[in-house]
Amino acid sequence: MSYYKTWIDRSETVTNKQIYADYIKKYYTMEEKAYKTILGAYPDNGEYLEGTAKAMAGKLGFNAETMDIYVGFLDGIKTSLKNQDALDLENLDDDTEVKLDIDYEKLFYNMLDAKADWLYKMPEWKAILEEDKMRQITRDYRDANMAHSDKVGRNEPCPCGSGKKYKNCCGKRN
Repeated sequence: MSYYKTWIDRSETVTNKQIYADYIKKYYTMEEKAYKTILGAYPDNGEYLEGTAKAMAGKLGFNAETMDIYVGFLDGIKTSLKNQDALDLENLDDDTEVKLDIDYEKLFYNMLDAKADWLYKMPEWKAILEEDKMRQITRDYRDANMAHSDKVGRNEPCPCGSGKKYKNCCGKRN
């Protein structure tokens, strides 16, 4: 069975809730350690971003028993890569050459989207993105995820331009 198939089976097919909870907890712990390593070594982090899957996994703290979790890590970071189409997780094995060309702004945004505060609040980000840039990305994320409604409120000005409240104008007819 491929590492990716194992990852999907263990992370998405829940048969025993305790085993699942333990597995996901282990994933989050290892994911955080991997990000701390990659972000902490920036800009000289190339050794963690390119090589065979097994070698890269080892440098990031994954071993033979946790290669499926490493593939889960790759699955999570994939949408933040400039070269995401080059990463074929389903066919990844120990000798597969992997190159992670990370778009750090997109990675930060995606961590916000995942609500992974333990990741986007890491102090290691300060060496990569300026404080203003992190605030701007956070604002962009919030703006993009703000609830919008086209419905006119009862006490809003009527869209017909009469100057009356909607409830006393066109809203009265509905």
